[in-house]
Amino acid sequence: YGHRVITDQCPQGTVLLLLPAILGSMVNAFMVGCMFVKISQPNKRAETLVFSSHAVVALRDERLCLMFRVGDLRDSHIVEASIRAKLIRSKQTREGEFIPLDQTDLSVGFETGDDRLFLVSPLVISHEIDERSPFWDVSRHQLEKDDFEIVVILEGMVEATGMTYQARSLYTDIGVPVQGCHR
Repeated sequence: YGHRVITDQCPQGTVLLLLPAILGSMVNAFMVGCMFVKISQPNKRAETLVFSSHAVVALRDERLCLMFRVGDLRDSHIVEASIRAKLIRSKQTREGEFIPLDQTDLSVGFETGDDRLFLVSPLVISHEIDERSPFWDVSRHQLEKDDFEIVVILEGMVEATGMTYQARSLYTDIGVPVQGCHR
């Protein structure tokens, strides 16, 4: 058994030895790549986060608030989840410049830390309509007819893998209950 070896006298034997070794290395690399892609894509996790279909303006703790709901369908928790909202609408500046997609942040608790979420059950996220809110000077009639979008972005990490993800929702109209709005 110890006397038969592949030598430079037999090129077919060298090719026969190298071919399965190279092919095996390629299959291993492909399998490792497939596993890495599967682990590193948390987009399926973001699909298990659900947002309410409508945002509403109503009273909450005797304050007028814009509210929407977010929930998690999975049992595994989301780590370091945070939420933010942006109002996108056209704007005319005092100088007469027209900005078609002006972005304004809506406060959903950044100052108080309420933007950090622990999603063990569905949560109602609220934006208080006060003097700092872009909705402060808007009447109910204007709110129903104005053209705007509210983009809500929820970011966090998947607990099992530590990979970050982002889930987004878009609201193009706001429901206003009759008894909720006093303007």
